[in-house]
Order: sequence, then C-alpha cells, then structure tokens
Amino acid sequence: MPHIICSGFTRSETEYALIDLNFLGIHDLLLLRGDKQQRDRFYQPSEEGNAHAIDLQYQVNNLNKGVFLDNTQSEAFDTPFSYGVAGYPEKHEEAPNIESDIYWLKKKVAAGAEYVVTQMFFDNDKYFDFVGRCRDAGITVPIVPGLKPVTFLNQLTVLPKIFHVDMPEAFAAELRKCRTDEAAAQVGVEWTTMQANELLAKDVHLIHFYTMMATQSVRQVAMSIY
Repeated sequence: MPHIICSGFTRSETEYALIDLNFLGIHDLLLLRGDKQQRDRFYQPSEEGNAHAIDLQYQVNNLNKGVFLDNTQSEAFDTPFSYGVAGYPEKHEEAPNIESDIYWLKKKVAAGAEYVVTQMFFDNDKYFDFVGRCRDAGITVPIVPGLKPVTFLNQLTVLPKIFHVDMPEAFAAELRKCRTDEAAAQVGVEWTTMQANELLAKDVHLIHFYTMMATQSVRQVAMSIY
C-alpha cells in the first residue's frame, strides 16, 4: 500500500497524490509523519506541509468528505480512503515517555486510523507490553508487529542508532560472533523466524516485514513459518 508522509511534501502535493490514487482505485494507505532531515536536529515540516501524522489524517478525512484545500466542496469519493498509522513499542525518539506516545496514538486512532503498524523490534516482550499498554488506554484496533531481519554486520550498531531500538544481548552476542555479512544475515533469519513463531503461537497472525535490503531473508523466514 502507498505510504503517504508529511516530510518533504506540501499539503497541495499530498492532495494531488490522493486524487490520483483515488482515480487509480487505490484506497488503502499508511499515513506517517516521516523522518527529520539528517541536517536537522529536530523535525521541520515542509513549508505549507503537514506537521504531524494526525494533520495528514485530517486532510485525508476532509478529502473523503469531498472537502478540498481551497475549501471547495464536491461529492464524496465513492470509496473513501482507509488508513493505518505507526506505533512505537520502545516509544518514538521525540516522545518524553511511553505514556505520552500512547496518548497521541490514541488520538490518531480516534481521528480514524483503523490499525497500527509498529516500528521494528527485536524483543517480543516489548511488543506484548506495548499492546497491553495500548489496550489499557482504550486502543482496540489491530496492532501489527513489524519485524526486520538483520542482513549486515554493521546493523548491530546502525539499527539501534537510527531507529532507537534495543537488541537483546542474546541476539547481539550471536551477531558479534559473525565475521561476514552472510553469517550475520543467517543469524538475522534465525532470530526473526524465532520472533515470528512466538508471535504466531500467541495468536498474532498478521506480521509486517521490513524488506528493504532484506528481501531474501524475509523470503526465508516466510517459507519457514507459513
């Protein structure tokens, strides 16, 4: 499904993209704020762009009702857009705490998000704890776990730094034994397979795999678990 992001786009560009997607019959979206630019210390929205994912949600909601940015009104789309949003088992890097993060996630669900896809995680306990916190907060939509097979040796340090996620010591220790990317990729497949099997065993039957630079690893995991 298309990932529609705030970062780098004006609201007008977003509106044109949504009109094109509707014309093509594509109505399932994932709405995201997007990452800050590498040169920026803090996230800076584009000029005339949406600042937050919930602002992007409001724009999509208005377009579903036939309300355009220039306040003109037309007939609502025959098929409205439906969408999900992101969730962070280890909290978003800019959130002061997990409770605040879940507070805003609940706002996004109230604004129309039909499901949540999580940031990658390597410790299933963090996912289950996050789901429990969300349920306690009254968030009832599906929360889809996001898994990422490690495929390169340097990801042992790169992934935690970029995505602000922890790696369990048992996993890190196995990766430290590797001397090649091929060996690291095999450890990554085994760890992700273990994670997926545990999720399936606990009735989590929908899993999102992060496939960038990991398509072959994801294929191996999928063949093992399905």
